[in-house]
Amino acid sequence: MKYLPLNQDIFVQNRKRFVASMEKNSIAVFNSNDELPTNGDAIHTFKQNSDLFWLSGIDQEDSMVVLFPDNPDPKFREVLVLVRPNEMKEKWDGKRLRAEEARQISGIKTIIWLDTLDAVLQTWIHLADTIYLNSNENDRKANLVPVRDYRYIAEMKARYPLHNYKRSARIMKELRAIKTPQEIEVMQQAIDITRDTFIDLLKFIRPGVMEYEIEAKIWYGFLSRRATRPGYGSIIASGDNARILHYVNNNQECKDGDLILMDFGAEYGGYNADLTRTIPVNGKFTKRQKEVYNGCLQIHNYCKSILKPGISIIDYTEKAGDEATKVFLKLGLLSKEDVKNEDRENRAYRKYLYHGISHHLGIDVHDLGTRTAPIKAGMVFTIEPGIYIEQEQMGIRIENNVWVTKSGNKDLMAKIPITVEEIEAYMKKK
Repeated sequence: MKYLPLNQDIFVQNRKRFVASMEKNSIAVFNSNDELPTNGDAIHTFKQNSDLFWLSGIDQEDSMVVLFPDNPDPKFREVLVLVRPNEMKEKWDGKRLRAEEARQISGIKTIIWLDTLDAVLQTWIHLADTIYLNSNENDRKANLVPVRDYRYIAEMKARYPLHNYKRSARIMKELRAIKTPQEIEVMQQAIDITRDTFIDLLKFIRPGVMEYEIEAKIWYGFLSRRATRPGYGSIIASGDNARILHYVNNNQECKDGDLILMDFGAEYGGYNADLTRTIPVNGKFTKRQKEVYNGCLQIHNYCKSILKPGISIIDYTEKAGDEATKVFLKLGLLSKEDVKNEDRENRAYRKYLYHGISHHLGIDVHDLGTRTAPIKAGMVFTIEPGIYIEQEQMGIRIENNVWVTKSGNKDLMAKIPITVEEIEAYMKKK
């Protein structure tokens, strides 16, 4: 790992939270992700299963976590399963975790090797009444590949058909949405790395630079500051490319007079940042660009003011739409007639703001959490309104990450330049 060792108490507390939600005399088994092939004999860079990482901090393939709080033998109430280190394999692929190293990371005292698991797991399963198994229940899931979690579900049900099975994902959706202060500390490190990299970009971007050169600077800024990688594919969208929400070609020249929308964030210690800023390529907003940018910032600040415990995402989005309507009237994008005659199921403002305003953020960039129940203290959300104007070939989005607390919210990106004046001042320092 590139990042510095994390506080193992993060994972100790996370396991306690999960165990407290389990039924009596139940066992939960979590698997690491597969190593996935690219072409030939190559594989993708390994990315750990988010739930297993949340419980253990272990970022290694062929790992498992077994939780059995009612096991009669106390030493087997939480177990970490690792692949046994192999000297020859390590000569090819690098060192694997030793038991003591894994204890220091996870706080789990009992470590067993994967090649000895079957015999002991069967004994534990026979003692349990209920088995919790994991699956991906992210609402945006689109991948239909039969990954390890689903193969394991089929295997366990075939081997132990008379047990009661439960979905770990139901518990995870509630727990992972609420971030502990220790988790926020790690997220803040990801955000601070993202901030420093953005400051570098403000001093680097100029007419003639290519979008991919900016992406390269992001990679360098992240890795040189101990980030693991970008948390997602960076969007570097100059000119009219900014209206494409998931633009990742990043292959165009940034031209004088254009804006450039940049959506990127570092992954550090398994947790992610998610920043969007839109800046002028030449360092100076035009009058119209400034008007639209400040309109987007007005919506952003309004959304930040109402994102508090108790409001639902549905009500929050509706109120954001009301504010966007006011801004778009002021900018001349909508007329009073447009608003008067709008379809409430497809409101007039949607012509210029056609995506959601916020999503949960954490170990996953689109993290687990409710979209319908009231927002709770401890949740972390992005706030990312945008204005996309086809006739002006302009797209602007402004995104910060906010931790909701009992007394309101805390903008974790408060130290990142966001106003027209701040951005222009940094860009003058080239």
